[in-house]
Amino acid sequence: MDITQIYKNSNALLEGHFLLSSGKHSPFYLQSAKVLESPKTAEELAKALAKIIQESKIKIDCVCSPALGGILAGYELARALGVRFIFTERVNGVMTLRRGFEIKKNEKILVCEDIITTGGSAMESAKEVKSLGAEVVGYAALANRGICNRYQSPNTFDSKECKLDSNLPLFALEDFVFETYEPSQCPLCQQGSKAIKPGSRGN
Repeated sequence: MDITQIYKNSNALLEGHFLLSSGKHSPFYLQSAKVLESPKTAEELAKALAKIIQESKIKIDCVCSPALGGILAGYELARALGVRFIFTERVNGVMTLRRGFEIKKNEKILVCEDIITTGGSAMESAKEVKSLGAEVVGYAALANRGICNRYQSPNTFDSKECKLDSNLPLFALEDFVFETYEPSQCPLCQQGSKAIKPGSRGN
């Protein structure tokens, strides 16, 4: 499965001048929502990710995703794994488990995002479910932005920006490593281009 090509075919690998959530600029941006708008593609990607996870022999009782971005990927992954699915959402800025979802004592939870960059939102979800008695056994995403190390990846990243637990696996289908720049050193800015944050102009 050529993950990069799937993203390109779905117009989910954008090229231009983008402001990332980290504050840095990049000529590329991943928009997993465009991939996941096709239920068939979402199912195929989730099954491929589930296969990697199942081969690791890790035990999982439940998949949890941070809202909003991780919900579709997490739901499809839970379906492929045959386990239940829950999600956390921010309430007054704090990631919280709501809507009647409950955690069982020592329930083994995999935290799933659509894309893992630094893993900040995933860690917020992990903190919430652990506070309720769960055991977080790993992290998952369709795509890894090349800051955190991915399970069985040929690539190794030595970034202090990764917020995930280093002792737990990160399962993902592909590493997407893009050039990023501090705004003061961005060559695109120096050429007179203005960075945009996807979503800010209706895309």
